Amino acid sequence: MVEVFKNAWTIKELRSKILFTLFIIVVFRFGSNLLVPFLDPSKIQELIQEGTLMQLMDTLTGGALGGGAIFAMSITPFINASIIMQLLTVAIPALERLSKEGDEGRKKINRITKLGTIGIAIFQATAFYISLRNVGAVHYTEGFDGILTMVSIIGCLVAGAMLVVWLGDQISEKGIGNGISIVLFAGIVSSMPRDINGLIRQVDAQNQQNYFLVPLILVIYVLMIALVVLMQNSERRIPVQYAKRVVGRKMYGGQSSHIPIKVAMAGVMPIIFAMSIMSLPQTILSFFQIDGQNDSFWDGFVRVFSQNSWVYGVLYFFLIIGFNFFYIAMQYNPIEIANNLKKNNGAIPGIRPGKPTSDFIQNSLSKITLIGAIFLGFIAVFPIIFTNVTAIQGLSLGGTTLLIVVGVILETVRQLESQMMMRHHKGFLE
Repeated sequence: MVEVFKNAWTIKELRSKILFTLFIIVVFRFGSNLLVPFLDPSKIQELIQEGTLMQLMDTLTGGALGGGAIFAMSITPFINASIIMQLLTVAIPALERLSKEGDEGRKKINRITKLGTIGIAIFQATAFYISLRNVGAVHYTEGFDGILTMVSIIGCLVAGAMLVVWLGDQISEKGIGNGISIVLFAGIVSSMPRDINGLIRQVDAQNQQNYFLVPLILVIYVLMIALVVLMQNSERRIPVQYAKRVVGRKMYGGQSSHIPIKVAMAGVMPIIFAMSIMSLPQTILSFFQIDGQNDSFWDGFVRVFSQNSWVYGVLYFFLIIGFNFFYIAMQYNPIEIANNLKKNNGAIPGIRPGKPTSDFIQNSLSKITLIGAIFLGFIAVFPIIFTNVTAIQGLSLGGTTLLIVVGVILETVRQLESQMMMRHHKGFLE
């Protein structure tokens, strides 16, 4: 990986793209430290500790949420809008046809997604404001009544979210890698020193003899990174043979190919789906100032859905498996693949065209999906198990962030390699 970036730096055009990407990251980090008026960051930190979803958002924003910054919502409204658009594309035939219209169709879907991002950003900013007001994190200044303060806070958060989307688009157009992924990557990496420092403080507060846990956790994370890289690059290749055909005096076809089925095809999406569902009860009840500290029924309900609960871990694991199958079913259509093979005179060796081919692809897909689902569930649940065993807080999001960071690095390296290969390829006129 280091060699790839070193070689890319020697190419002037790629060097310019890398520098532009770094400049956008600096702008993003500046906005992540620019405070929204009328907010108390210390009270926001108390609110974040109450729910896993808030902790995930704080990690993805690089601490901007906990600091009450303008980029507090970062890219999360756009991610939610993209997920909703993916679901609607499957459910609504008009959107499905639009997605198949090539570049123009994708541009129209992207515009619809941006409009949806604005709506979701307003909703999330309003919910965030209500939560902050309930915990006393909103300061009212003389000359500003409640409505003006609310409009100022919500307006800053929504404007910040849309500016982050624009920054991501600039990286995609003029920089290196997928802009949205790079913004997520920058937020997560920037929060790592803070998380490591918090981990050391927790170990120190418990018992100085437990310092062996720090290198143990680092070793575990290295092994998890190796596992994530292995699973991200693993795939099942279904062989395909194309029949020979004669057109005039020329023969076409006859070549061999394959259908790749990646083990971790869904990426981090099933984890985000499952975490959103599991965090929903806590998020809703927090609006009513129910934090699980009392003996009422709803406080007990909050404790059951706490991120350190065994019930939470079990439900979380099975939800990830279910959402992984659901997401793959939306993205992968074995019947369409079998029909395309048949139209292009292709066939899987030993399998008849048509329904037998689609059944074979479906069976292969189900097995690979199950392996990928168990892998995602293990990556997401293992930090929760480790937290319950060692009583060290703040590790339950490690699996999600690892998947994002490793996935972005691998994707960016592949894009750099492909661009360098294009520039070193000699054209026909040379």
